[in-house]
Amino acid sequence: MAYIDLGVDDKEFPGITGPMKYRPETAQHLNGLAETLLRAPNSLPPGERELIAAYVSGLNECTFCCSSHSAFAAVQLAAGMSLVDQVRADLDTAPVSEKLRALLRIAGAVQRTGRAVTTELIAAARTENATDLEIHDTVLIAAAFCMFNRYVDGLGTFAPQDQHEYLPMADRIVREGYGV
Repeated sequence: MAYIDLGVDDKEFPGITGPMKYRPETAQHLNGLAETLLRAPNSLPPGERELIAAYVSGLNECTFCCSSHSAFAAVQLAAGMSLVDQVRADLDTAPVSEKLRALLRIAGAVQRTGRAVTTELIAAARTENATDLEIHDTVLIAAAFCMFNRYVDGLGTFAPQDQHEYLPMADRIVREGYGV
């Protein structure tokens, strides 16, 4: 049960969905940010952007966000959950492009502190042909998910433990988006 009364059934509205129902006026903007960063046209595919969100959420130990965005990434990546699990377990050996690996390293630095992003990390991403927009959006996805993770966990929201419970959410997000 959440730390405050969100006015909804925790199991029907797990994780961030409960607080979003509680404050629809802020949910509109948070969903808009997620829609822009994770689904809007971009040279990085949506599955890779969702993987960045899942990776950061895993580093932050946010069960709901890590599980949900892992599912969202998995349904949009050819290698599915296997790839997501490999990235989360060992980024250095995961079978991803060197560009995505460099961007995930930037995201991991942002998760620790924005000051952990170095010119070397940026140069490594550029060496792998990451564009300024891709670098910008990676930093913003990582920063936004640090906020989303703290929002979810700071209110003590319910997170299903069974990964399969996130698949209907994944199908809905891929089909309909983030509810803007």
